Amino acid sequence: RKTSMQLASKMRFLSAQFVAMLTDDLWLRSAGHANAMASRLHDGVADLSGVTITQSVDANAVFVLLPEQIASRLQEQFHFYTWDQATGEVRWMCAWDTTESDVDDFVAAVRGEIASSA
Repeated sequence: RKTSMQLASKMRFLSAQFVAMLTDDLWLRSAGHANAMASRLHDGVADLSGVTITQSVDANAVFVLLPEQIASRLQEQFHFYTWDQATGEVRWMCAWDTTESDVDDFVAAVRGEIASSA
């Protein structure tokens, strides 16, 4: 029980987080915002040549095939993971604190990298 933090004395730390998340539907608003930002990101890059969206955007993640050199240059400025090294698929995530400006700046960077590599 100790190794999994299931001690009564420690539960207040875990419980406090749940109380805050469940108050006034904070969890729902936070998730909805993250999902909306992922949709905005999808819409911003969907029409770009060289970008192939591989999964439907049903949550806060956008999965994209990108040429390796473009992904590498973007990773110098932004943090994201290569999801599948063999195919060049990357995973872009949005969070509760992702702003429209964050998304727009990232989309502009993607567009710029694609334009400079053409």
